[in-house]
Amino acid sequence: MRSLMTIALKALGVGMIKTADDGGEAIEILRLMSTDPMKAGVMSIDIILSNWQMSPVDGLMLLRWVRRHKESPDRFIPFLMVTGYADREKVMEARELGITEILAKPFSVQNVADRLIQVIERPRQFVHTSSYFGPDRRRQEMPYSGEERRKLTEEDEGVEVVYD
Repeated sequence: MRSLMTIALKALGVGMIKTADDGGEAIEILRLMSTDPMKAGVMSIDIILSNWQMSPVDGLMLLRWVRRHKESPDRFIPFLMVTGYADREKVMEARELGITEILAKPFSVQNVADRLIQVIERPRQFVHTSSYFGPDRRRQEMPYSGEERRKLTEEDEGVEVVYD
């Protein structure tokens, strides 16, 4: 999977690609990047592309660490999950943990390009509540004729819209 993704990214002209065997190794790279970027071999990371199925630390555990852990160097980093789990229940599970985009297997180079373009050209603000931290899950502005319910009020204490 890593090789296929690397080939797809290189075909799209992505320059620097850092890979890890599993989510645990990715966490160690992210930690090391914060303390010693030269040793980590990378100064910064623009986006994380992760396979869901990895062992011993899978993509969801990595996502949870990136979004919630105090040692995470960038809780706002775009996170693209690659998965064979394309059913609604699994997509919702990843969404609830703060995924930016999801890419179902099998994928093409065009599919990868589409997701990267989505991340770059349509960045979403982040939302922080008692039960969620991640990109705003609303993707489109739709006409609505009723009273606006998306505006924060005094009753929404503990909800914060965060801009990166």
